[in-house]
Amino acid sequence: MSAFSSINFRVISHLMGLLFVVNGGFMLLSALVSFLYDDGVVVQMFMASGVAMLLGGIIMFFTRNHRKEIQKKEGYMIVSFGWLFMALAGTLPYLFTGAIPSFTNAFFETMSGYTTTGATILSDIESMPRGILFWRSTTHWIGGMGIIVLAIAILPLLGIGGMQLFAAEAPGPGGDKLHPRITDTAKRLWLIYVGYTLAETFLLWVAGMSFFDAINHSLSTLSTGGFSTKNASVAYWNGEPMIQYIIIVFMFLAGSNFVLSYFAFKGKFSKILRDEEFKVYTLSIIGLTAVAAFFIYFYADPSTSSITHPMVWGELESAIRHGLFQVLTVITTTGFISADFTTWVPFLTIFFFGLMFLGGSAGSTSGGIKVVRHLIMIKNGIMEFKRTLHPNAILPVRYNNKSVSQAIVFNVLGFFILYMLSFIIGVLVFSLLGLDFSTSLGGAASTLGNIGPALGDLGPVDNYGALPSAAKWWSSFLMLIGRLELFTVLILLTPFFWRNR
Repeated sequence: MSAFSSINFRVISHLMGLLFVVNGGFMLLSALVSFLYDDGVVVQMFMASGVAMLLGGIIMFFTRNHRKEIQKKEGYMIVSFGWLFMALAGTLPYLFTGAIPSFTNAFFETMSGYTTTGATILSDIESMPRGILFWRSTTHWIGGMGIIVLAIAILPLLGIGGMQLFAAEAPGPGGDKLHPRITDTAKRLWLIYVGYTLAETFLLWVAGMSFFDAINHSLSTLSTGGFSTKNASVAYWNGEPMIQYIIIVFMFLAGSNFVLSYFAFKGKFSKILRDEEFKVYTLSIIGLTAVAAFFIYFYADPSTSSITHPMVWGELESAIRHGLFQVLTVITTTGFISADFTTWVPFLTIFFFGLMFLGGSAGSTSGGIKVVRHLIMIKNGIMEFKRTLHPNAILPVRYNNKSVSQAIVFNVLGFFILYMLSFIIGVLVFSLLGLDFSTSLGGAASTLGNIGPALGDLGPVDNYGALPSAAKWWSSFLMLIGRLELFTVLILLTPFFWRNR
């Protein structure tokens, strides 16, 4: 029996059809937004929704008689192809309305949305129809929750990227379960995700945003996406600190492990306080904010620090707020902008570039390498010194007071090496496609880490629209592999994956 015949393609196709139907349903919500705001693209939005659901329904109908079991190979293919097919379906609103007539640009924008990268090719966001703006934010929200479900419920079963380490409470090998059944786990996380979204929407609306802006920014914040309804992003509200503080709080929550939010709602605060990753995540943000605020307060040039509104840099509060906002938006890979950090001082440009390689917590909607991996690598490095002095001693790496298996340590180290190789190759390909040094560096780090704003021509106040078409496709690929923990996609490119044994 060949390798291809052993793969259950019918169940894979059936699930791809289901994703088309789900996509079409969310497009229907965007069509209703178009109708409510009478933005001129109501018919086109309804057509895009209808086509997506019709195609999905046809695929599901012809693959309805499929074997229910899903093996490991099917799991990898479902995860990887799922994001790819969602991105393909997600181009329909852009193409049907003419908001983004180029398929390359539409695919880039959609992939950026579903991978919660937040990089955009649009130069005048505020001129877009309301239905399209809502659809952009919706792609973030769908992708963000999809990652949570993947990380908590699916990736541990595939053994991907050491994701079994989630606070020792998430489902997966070696950990206690948040709830005995994966489906129930996903439901609880959905409720938290939806609850946070509604709470932020209400708070932003009360703080002074319009309801439309509030819900769009909530969808982008909780998914750590970064799409905004304003050309200047959150800098549009630089004169209203409360709005920025609300977004700061929810960026922090979105970048932390959602399992910990579940424990918080259950009153199990001791589990949160004992979690090593959460402590490192929190203390790192505090320390890095102090560094950023120091340089903003003492060295930033007020004449070059603002995007739209003048900021009073003589005030400590302003320096702390913008430092905290930018540290969080990069670490959590949200990508909102309160100021152009590349115009402050050269140190801060390099500082924020370095933060692109941190990432938020495992089990969050953020991208990047993740805090827990850095923690495991540091602990293993320290342990290597001890092993050198005591070669006969058994010195395991410990995380949350539990011994971490060598297999997971090797997995984390392998992930880091593969991530850095992907970054280097990403930079080289961008340079071959004509991008300058700083743009290539920033573009590779930003797309692979799902961050959005980068350096050079892709800085915080710029967009990706001027990139050559080949660079946009390469960016889309980097966004996909970065979002899906590298192994999930790259394993499909290996010849041994397609062998029967």
